Amino acid sequence: MSDELRYDGKVAVITGAGGGLGRSHALLLASRGAKIVVNDLGGSVDGSADGSLGPAGKVVAEIKEAGGEAVADGHSVSTPEGAAGIIRTAIDAFGRVDIVINNAGILRDKSFRNLTPELYDPVIEVHLNGSVWVAQAAWELMREQKYGRIVHTSSAAGIFGNFGQANYGAAKMGIVGLSNVLAVEGAKYNIKSNVLAPGAKTRMTEDLMGTGGGTIDMDPSLVTPIVAYLAHESCSVNGEIYSAASGRISRVFIGVTKGIYEKDLTLESVRDRIEEIRSEETYSVPKSATEEMALIVPHLKAQAKK
Repeated sequence: MSDELRYDGKVAVITGAGGGLGRSHALLLASRGAKIVVNDLGGSVDGSADGSLGPAGKVVAEIKEAGGEAVADGHSVSTPEGAAGIIRTAIDAFGRVDIVINNAGILRDKSFRNLTPELYDPVIEVHLNGSVWVAQAAWELMREQKYGRIVHTSSAAGIFGNFGQANYGAAKMGIVGLSNVLAVEGAKYNIKSNVLAPGAKTRMTEDLMGTGGGTIDMDPSLVTPIVAYLAHESCSVNGEIYSAASGRISRVFIGVTKGIYEKDLTLESVRDRIEEIRSEETYSVPKSATEEMALIVPHLKAQAKK
C-alpha cells in the first residue's frame, strides 16, 4: 500500500515491552521499519524483579525473526539512573531516539483504608516517576533534533476512578498532567506528547478481567494502532488522551463548563446556582492552563465596562 504508515529510520524505546501491550506495540512498530529498544525488568506483576532479560529477549527474537531490528534492555524505569541507561542502550545500538512509549507498570491493589507506603510508593515510582524519568532522559535529544513522539500510558482507574486502586489511580492521573506539560513545552520543537488509556487482557490485568473465555476480544493488538499513530511523524494531535479497547477508540478530555460569574460571589450564590455551574450544555476544552485562565477574561472585561 502506497499510503502505509512506516517508521523507517526511526528508533522507538518501549518500556515494559516484554509482554502484553508493550510487546504488541514493539511488534507493530518493528514490522513497519522502526528500530526497537525492548525494555523490560523481567519481574512479576507486583514489580518484584528477577533481573532477567528473558521476556525482553524473547520479544527481540520475535522481531529479528520477522526481519526487524531490536535490542533488549533490563534497566528499571523508576530511577533517573535507570532511565538514562535505557536511553543509553538506544544510543549505543542505534544512535538516536525518536519515540518513547511509556508502558511499564505494576499493580499493588488495596482498598484505601489499607493502603501502606510499601503498596503506594513502588506503584508511583514505576508508573509516574518512570514516565517522568524516561521522557526526561530522551528530552534533550528530541529537542536537539527538533523531533519526538512520546506516548504515555494512563488508565480509566485514574481518569474516572476504580475501587482499590488509589495508588494506581493517583499515578495514572499524574501521568495525564505530565503529558499536558510536555505537550506545551515540546510544541515548538515538534515534540508531541499524548496519553493512552487502554483496556486489554494482559498478564497484569488477567486477575481483574478473569482468565475464562468470552465473546469480547480484549487482545492488546486492538489497542496498538492508536499508539502507533500517536508515535508516527504524521500525528496531528498533541496533549490529548485516547481510550482504546477491543477495537474501539475514543477521545477522553477534560472540559470546563461555561459556569457563572458574579463580581461579589458568595457561598449562598454557589449553593443556589450549583446546577448552572455544573451544566455541560456549553463547555470548552483548554489546551493549557493559560487558555483556561483566558476563559475568565471576558467576564472581567465585561465587569470593567460596567
